[in-house]
Amino acid sequence: MSSVNHTELGAFLRSRRARIRPADVGLPHGPRRRVPGLRRDEVAQLAGASVDYYNELERGAGSQPSEQMLAALARALRLTADERDYLYQLADRPVPAQGGPAAHVHPGMLDLLARLTSTPAQVITDLHVTLVQNPLAVALLGDQSGFRGARASFVHRWFTEPEARGLYPEADHERQSRSFVADLRAAAARRGAKDTEASALIGALLDASAEFATLWAAHEVAVRRDDRKRLNHPTLGLLEVNCLNLFSEDGRQRLLWFTPAVGTDSADLLDLLAVVGTQQVSGPAR
Repeated sequence: MSSVNHTELGAFLRSRRARIRPADVGLPHGPRRRVPGLRRDEVAQLAGASVDYYNELERGAGSQPSEQMLAALARALRLTADERDYLYQLADRPVPAQGGPAAHVHPGMLDLLARLTSTPAQVITDLHVTLVQNPLAVALLGDQSGFRGARASFVHRWFTEPEARGLYPEADHERQSRSFVADLRAAAARRGAKDTEASALIGALLDASAEFATLWAAHEVAVRRDDRKRLNHPTLGLLEVNCLNLFSEDGRQRLLWFTPAVGTDSADLLDLLAVVGTQQVSGPAR
């Protein structure tokens, strides 16, 4: 039986909402704002929840929030790691592991993501689990928020689900495979032998993919700091982009943003992403 502290949960959400200025999360201040921080509807929008549902949470009513909703609220409200853990405890949910799809994203990294409004950008873990995307990244790469378990890692999907490679031209698959494995080896070494999340991912891939096992045995190591890649978008066609990285202090998270490759027509194509909007693409890429 759930033991959610609804009253304290609602009070905590109200207090965190009140301290955030609209500009902190990329929203206009507006001429008729009557609250010191965000409005309830703005938090709901940022978290991908209905306004009615979020209102119930703040009133101390409603059902137990899911772990996915708690992660979205923590990001919308720019919670610190301790505040995020407290939120989960109030909701009687287990505090998520560092590298999973509900992992805490540092507020500073979220602030940078919010300011990248004219280019696709997202935050991922060192095991290639997507934590949050801006709208242009969803338009370019597809919505990657719905994967759970081992499938949350794009590296796992790359080697076990052929459709995951759909956005990359086939001629680039071998290079991308080598790059993913070399980057994963560097991440696993940085985490250490006692890290169960990395070891479980590697073990699952060794069992599931002969290609991965062969590349893993080559012992190549290279952190994926930047890359130039080609992407087959279902509407815009072939785009050539630079993928740039900003790493967190512990190396477990990275902010990725995509810029057009010099000497191509990709700048004009990327400008069209806002017009094309979010849509189902053939397979998420990174």
